Amino acid sequence: MDPVTLSYYVSADDFARAGEASGSVKSVLKKLGISPDVVRRVAIAMYEGEINMVIHAHGGNITVIILPEEIEITLADIGPGIPDLDLAMTEGYSTASEKVRNLGFGAGMGLPNIKKYTDELEVKSILGVGTTVRMKIKV
Repeated sequence: MDPVTLSYYVSADDFARAGEASGSVKSVLKKLGISPDVVRRVAIAMYEGEINMVIHAHGGNITVIILPEEIEITLADIGPGIPDLDLAMTEGYSTASEKVRNLGFGAGMGLPNIKKYTDELEVKSILGVGTTVRMKIKV
């Protein structure tokens, strides 16, 4: 299989379209015959990252590279950055607003779930500049 590269733009606060990118990737992976377990892990991890971009960032880009041995996903936003990454990786910790929580989001499981469902995770965040999340899931 030749590498497949997919790119998506995620808008800030666009809850109506939140999850479209991860849904699209899930569909592509199924068509490529990727195992259901890998498809599920990619869909969950990418959805969590995508929702975090909608909730916390001012927009951003997602790039997915599908290789025979792994799926690489990079989420790069132009948000406020993460002040305390260790705290943000704690299950249940959230800085989501009351409005976001009332929509059913912001439970503080985004980054912990990404870590749980990926084989490799790297998060780099600069306050006032943005956050880049790189994840890999082995096929």
